[in-house]
Amino acid sequence: MQNGTLYLIPVPLAEEVAHKTFTPYLVDTINQIDTYIVENSKTARRFLKEAGLKTAQKDLIVHDYGKHNRTDLGQFFNELKAGKDVGLMSEAGCPGIADPGADIVAEAHKRGIKVVPLVGPSSILLALMASGFNGQSFAFWGYLPIDKEQRTKRIKDLDLSASR
Repeated sequence: MQNGTLYLIPVPLAEEVAHKTFTPYLVDTINQIDTYIVENSKTARRFLKEAGLKTAQKDLIVHDYGKHNRTDLGQFFNELKAGKDVGLMSEAGCPGIADPGADIVAEAHKRGIKVVPLVGPSSILLALMASGFNGQSFAFWGYLPIDKEQRTKRIKDLDLSASR
């Protein structure tokens, strides 16, 4: 039996402009899938509804890949190995880009499962685009910590590394 395909479904970064980011390919794709691996089922279901999902919410299979459910990756691959297509969604942005979904994608590759990314927002690339910097070469050192003291320390550490 042939494996299913893992579709990487981007989620808008800002809800107020979400409807402007839905491409016809995205809408067609989500309407061909009834199984999802998501970081947060409540927001994922809301996004799917807003994006034009025609499948009833009760008929969806939604696997939670939240903070407390990342130890056994094998549980997320049953449908894919059975030939079903599955969508992977992060909380916001593109799955796998500074996102825990990267573990799912890496495991899919190890298992010989086709991975298809859909076009969507990535805060890293949006920031680079808006920065005015030359995007030919850049480094992403991770998101800054939320805690003010840790964030200040991290910025100072990055500044030291930039001057070397």
